[in-house]
Amino acid sequence: MIRFINPLTYVGMLGAATIYVLTAVGEVSLFAWDILRWSVRPPFKIRAIFEQMMVIGYESTPVISLTAFATGSVLALQSFQGFQRFGAESMVGTVVALSTTRELGPMLTAIMVAARAGSAMAAQLGTMKVTEQIDALYTLSANPIKYLIVPRFIAATLMLPVLTVIADAVGIAGGAFIGVEVLGSNPIVYFKKTFEFLELNDIYSGLFKSMVFGATVAVICCYQGFKTKGGAEGVGQATTSAVVISSILIFILDYVLTAFLFTGA
Repeated sequence: MIRFINPLTYVGMLGAATIYVLTAVGEVSLFAWDILRWSVRPPFKIRAIFEQMMVIGYESTPVISLTAFATGSVLALQSFQGFQRFGAESMVGTVVALSTTRELGPMLTAIMVAARAGSAMAAQLGTMKVTEQIDALYTLSANPIKYLIVPRFIAATLMLPVLTVIADAVGIAGGAFIGVEVLGSNPIVYFKKTFEFLELNDIYSGLFKSMVFGATVAVICCYQGFKTKGGAEGVGQATTSAVVISSILIFILDYVLTAFLFTGA
């Protein structure tokens, strides 16, 4: 027996999904606007900002360095294998440098920070939400966005470019190690080709991307934690959603920013 489903059912599902997405986008936009407003209002919590810079930046350095070194090494190895087919092995250093500074450095750094520090933001704020600590701040006439979220937002926006610089340097060093020590490239030729076509604009564009990624990770992860409901289970769901949504937005923003910075599209 063939069962027909009313087409209006699909229309209703599509409408419900659209309303849900637009509502979420609107809430996040208002949340981001509140963060920006409170970021420029005194008093400035300098100590809290530096504490978050330590958590987001300094404590993320080992995992960022390891990821960048592994990525640069693999990129050099794969590029050498491909370029060897048409005798362009000398361009391996150029490909590693451009790919790392333009794309892989800022993007992988942002993803790793979202996974390590962003998840911690969502979990910490989510725990404070379900235990009513955030509500207690309201009763004390203290704005939780100013005291809890603004330091994290500023720290993430400032530290992502710093971590990206480290990732770029370590990634290029990893590619050089594989190219020279493993694949036997001439070190003088390798480093000459590495920096011959690398321009300051390539580095600056990656740093600009990293600032946008840092702000995005902070807003999304703090929003997920700030809106947590449902006790311990809700905290887990908020943490998972924070990392997943941040990672997806990083990929989308990377394409948009690349199109804007390098193609003018």
